[in-house]
Amino acid sequence: MLNARLRLPVLCFLSSVLWVASATAKVTALVGGRLIDGWGGAPVNHSVILIEGERIKAVGTVESLPVPAGAEVIDCRGMSILPGLWDCHVHTMLLGHSDYTHWDATYKPDRLEKDVMPAAAHQLLNAGITSAVDLGAPLAASINVRDRIARGEIPGPTLYVSGPFIQHAPYPGTEEFRWGVSGAADARAKVKKLADAGVNVIKLIDQDQMTGEEVEAVVAEAHAHKLPVVAHAHRPDEIRIGLKYGVDRFEHTGLATAPEYPADIMASIQERTAKMALGPLYWCPTIEGFFNYDYQVGNPLHIEDPAWRQFVPADIADDIAGSLKNPGWLAYYQITPLRAKTSASKFAQLQKTGLVLLIGTDSGIPMKFHNQSTWRELDIWVNKLGVDPMTAIRAATYWPAVSMKVDGDYGTIQAGKFADIIAVKGDVLRYIDLLQRVDLVIKHGQRYK
Repeated sequence: MLNARLRLPVLCFLSSVLWVASATAKVTALVGGRLIDGWGGAPVNHSVILIEGERIKAVGTVESLPVPAGAEVIDCRGMSILPGLWDCHVHTMLLGHSDYTHWDATYKPDRLEKDVMPAAAHQLLNAGITSAVDLGAPLAASINVRDRIARGEIPGPTLYVSGPFIQHAPYPGTEEFRWGVSGAADARAKVKKLADAGVNVIKLIDQDQMTGEEVEAVVAEAHAHKLPVVAHAHRPDEIRIGLKYGVDRFEHTGLATAPEYPADIMASIQERTAKMALGPLYWCPTIEGFFNYDYQVGNPLHIEDPAWRQFVPADIADDIAGSLKNPGWLAYYQITPLRAKTSASKFAQLQKTGLVLLIGTDSGIPMKFHNQSTWRELDIWVNKLGVDPMTAIRAATYWPAVSMKVDGDYGTIQAGKFADIIAVKGDVLRYIDLLQRVDLVIKHGQRYK
């Protein structure tokens, strides 16, 4: 420990060094673009965003905010600038292969961690996804890939990971990323193990096959560790039991082809959304695949597009391509056209309940690639389901950050927050599908594209 005579001079010296470092830190200026800041207000024309280090230093316009001498200037005239996108439901352990049984048997956790998950993460970032919620993968691989990204060792979005699913019993051959529970004590122990390992969220699946005591234990233990719980909503009883025991977010719009959600479920959702003290109830519908399936089978250009091979080792990419030679034959999707006929009405039901809808895609499942999925979801929301473009963008920027309780650092473009920013040429509020060609990607102040 420094003695009293030395402590003050040393502290003064360190303070002066930090001041000089701050004063001479590189400043990047994004100049001239149309800013959609994530708050939902009118876009700001001729904007200026100053970035210093990892964070946004100031936001203004060319008339109100001078660009410091020596700053690196990025000309954004003619571009829409918005917060980096979130995808609230991805699977980095999957890359679009059609045969889960083959994939799970062939690509074990070491290969997933070394090749598959980093490739998925890099594709997501290149597509403008600067934050993502990864729902289901082997525990150690999830934590390691997330942390390597955070340390800057590999490129990718800021990841929030669940590790393995929690369910009644894992499917054969999936024990690395699906954990079964037997009784309330075991449920608590499994959640505690995930929490102690450092996951960011707990994922429930097939909770209608669990006992009420088991689901209650999962939710209670997760909340004791301040972790949100997301749960599948494919079947009505999954929703009922999730609402009963207080899950925070639901995933998907359902496997059933019924034309709408039952009245008792709608009443329970509205009752939950009225309880403001509990915070918003979130729902991630992952809906675009229903609407795009017939078109993509008949026009498989997205399968033939070599962009999804980027960053993927050749042997894995060839394996994926071989599994998709006959996309219309995939058993996984045979009921999809029927689900498409009822998904719009269910989406409309959810919109009326007061819950918060989030953009998520199930990216990585068969025929759904990480470089394409998020913009397609936004496109369907806007152009098929009639969602206002600004509302859709906020469902992929502001609200996900709020849902993960990181809105102090993410979700909007404002001074003090991390500089997670993307830009596209043209008016994204008029043409949402411009997001399929993101021209500028900045994450934590570093330009990746």
